[in-house]
Amino acid sequence: MQEDECIRYDGAIEELRRREYPMLHDTTYLDHAGTTLYAKSLIERFSADMISNLYGNPHSASNASQLTTRRIEDVRLRLLGLFNADPEDFDVVFVANATAGIKLVMDAFKDQEGGFWYGYHRDSHTSLIGVRETALQHHCFTSDVEVTKWIEEPDVGDHSHKLFAYPAQSNMNGRRLPLDWAQRIRLSKNGAVYTLLDAAALVSTSPLDLGNAAHAPDFTVLSLYKMFGFPDLGALIVRKLSGVVFDKRRYFGGGTVEMVVCMKEQWHAKKLESVHEKLEDGTLPIHSIMALDSAITVHRELFGSLDCVSKHTAFLSTKLYEELSSLRHGNSIPTCEIYKDAMAIYGDTHTQGPIVAFNLCNHLGGWVSNAEVEKLAAVKNFQLRTGGLCNPGGVASSLGLAPWEMRENFSAGQRCGNDNDIIRGKPTGMIRASVGAMSTLKDVLSFVNFIQEFFVQTAVPDAPLSISLVQEEPPTPSRLHVESLSVYPIKSCAAWSVPPGTAWEVRREGLAWDREWCLVHQGTGAALSQKRYPKMALIRPSIDLEKGVLRVQLVGSVRDATAKHEITLPLSADPRMFSDEAVYRETAAKVCGESVQIKTYQSSEISDFFTQALGVACHLARFPATGSGTTSSRHSKAHLHKYQRSKIAQIPGAFPDARPQAPGSAVSKPILLSNESPILTISRSSLNRLNELIKAEGGKAAQAEVFRANIVIAQNPDYPPGAEEPYSEDDWRYVLIGEQYFEMLGPCRRCQMVCVDQYTAERNQEPFVTLSKTRRFDGRVYFGEHTCHLAMDDAASPLVQNPTITVGDAVQSFREDEACQDLRLSSLVS
Repeated sequence: MQEDECIRYDGAIEELRRREYPMLHDTTYLDHAGTTLYAKSLIERFSADMISNLYGNPHSASNASQLTTRRIEDVRLRLLGLFNADPEDFDVVFVANATAGIKLVMDAFKDQEGGFWYGYHRDSHTSLIGVRETALQHHCFTSDVEVTKWIEEPDVGDHSHKLFAYPAQSNMNGRRLPLDWAQRIRLSKNGAVYTLLDAAALVSTSPLDLGNAAHAPDFTVLSLYKMFGFPDLGALIVRKLSGVVFDKRRYFGGGTVEMVVCMKEQWHAKKLESVHEKLEDGTLPIHSIMALDSAITVHRELFGSLDCVSKHTAFLSTKLYEELSSLRHGNSIPTCEIYKDAMAIYGDTHTQGPIVAFNLCNHLGGWVSNAEVEKLAAVKNFQLRTGGLCNPGGVASSLGLAPWEMRENFSAGQRCGNDNDIIRGKPTGMIRASVGAMSTLKDVLSFVNFIQEFFVQTAVPDAPLSISLVQEEPPTPSRLHVESLSVYPIKSCAAWSVPPGTAWEVRREGLAWDREWCLVHQGTGAALSQKRYPKMALIRPSIDLEKGVLRVQLVGSVRDATAKHEITLPLSADPRMFSDEAVYRETAAKVCGESVQIKTYQSSEISDFFTQALGVACHLARFPATGSGTTSSRHSKAHLHKYQRSKIAQIPGAFPDARPQAPGSAVSKPILLSNESPILTISRSSLNRLNELIKAEGGKAAQAEVFRANIVIAQNPDYPPGAEEPYSEDDWRYVLIGEQYFEMLGPCRRCQMVCVDQYTAERNQEPFVTLSKTRRFDGRVYFGEHTCHLAMDDAASPLVQNPTITVGDAVQSFREDEACQDLRLSSLVS
């Protein structure tokens, strides 16, 4: 069908809609991948059929029953004919929906002796993925290339029963998978692997040809309401030569048995004449099957053939894709991020179906919440689908979501359909617009105009707060940079260094995963610390984001050659992500003198691991951040000291309520298990000066690690030596690290814990002795600065949606009298 033919066909559909689809008045329906719409004449024809005929239960010999039986068998043949499937080679089993058909196949394989192997494609609907839970072994194929490689390999394995399943069309983005896989698998694997094709999404707008039984899948499932809108019915098309897998089926019910003995003997005789007689338990949905007869007739009368529907919807979806792709904000940033397979081409019905999956970006490059799009769409009468689309593999690969991120998002409260749909700067779902047989060009253009009107910003501010100001001349290199970033997953245990080049998330409670766990004494309930148990420095946690786990290793004197020296714990805070049993128990503990509610791990293996390492009975506990990024139990106790306040030139009214108005006032910032503040920052220049004094007295220089800082700021190597400014951080009120602003909350009070060597766990006198002589104020010793992140107000910015910092980031410091000169900083603290 050429474009001019498609436009003429589109005009005919417009006229047809006014007559057949009155429910579409004043609304734009773009969720045909969920279900298409039923025609008025379909309901009228079905109603006339019901009024004119008497249909009885087919399990009888009455005239009404026999009429029902004849009509059902006629509909079976009509449905097979729709897919060019010869009734000599295929049978149809009526089911509630495609999922019910999948479960029938699953049950047949589950009943086989020795279990079965199951493989499925990444783009599968959740209904296909769920089959894996009953398989002895299962494997997810993450790409077409992997499937092709597997097909070409000789069949190996111990399982005599194997099943491979995949969708003919992704219900997420409409990309169409190779239909010849079934034939190739049958030839390559010598019939040892059965194939299950989920054709529900495909046949809603496209023909499926099963004319060659040797090339057809063994099992094909359909959702007939996706094709016709009504009835709510599904079908399983079985290749008769493959029907032997149902011979081992154990369950029987209703009309699937010839006789049942259940008193003194347990015996039954199954029906064996056809596949559908073996599988259709109980009374069929007879009226829905009659409605299917009317649906097939009306669909042909209204739209011609599925081939016509396919060409029409391909034309519309191509137009939708092109129009959405062309949308740009005033600063040329694309409005839509469209999730399309590289090999799929809109307009090519072999590779792409009539679905466009996308997310919206604002003029700052940040993501627009799908929940907000859906709310506005509902107000403007656009019907579409947002969220995870029941396609976890496709969504995860398109959005770049690792398994650990999806589990962590779930722990943070993300659910399909809720408002919490942008986490760590990534959307958790997408928008899906899909067209059907009765869609028109007007639907497509109306939707594009809707996106244009509400989500395309043509007039863009000259200097958006979240985008770095463009400078015509190369900027002067910053005097300071981030030398290192460290997180301490388990309070008082060793640090884990963030690898260079890794953008690390900054949360309100501090750096991601910092001090979220602790060790709790089994007797007193108090959190252990290095001050009393210096060997905690030899417990080395590390974060594996690829696997989504926290690894804990023992080194040095805490490692017992006869005991386990490593454990792993899921990063996900939700126990349901990794165990069916209760993982935590809620309990009270004392952290830095506070009583807090924590989650203690119940596993004796975990407790024994740490108990043997330290020689003290203890449990591992967790104090995870809540989904909103705040924690209700603990807050920062950091405050400015008067030795700092005395140096600050006060500017009345410049920063109202930006920080405490008097020395000693508390700054309320959420924290996890850190002592006083979300983040601790130290200066390499200050440490160098301290070590000069230590070495002048013949002492051993202190490692940066003993101060257990999260951020070490150092002078840029490009600056000449001798230009360092030790202890200049005393005067800093704010710092800009990369693109993120931070507030300095006050100095860190030090104790003898800084004397514990973080590599050997040995105690020294330094650096506390020298600090006591040089950094004592009012009888207290200070080194380093408590810090917190300043969140920007513009939530549309990607810098706000996913604030991160990286080793090597440039650092700019601000005294309080300088802060008002930076427009972005002034807006944050005023």
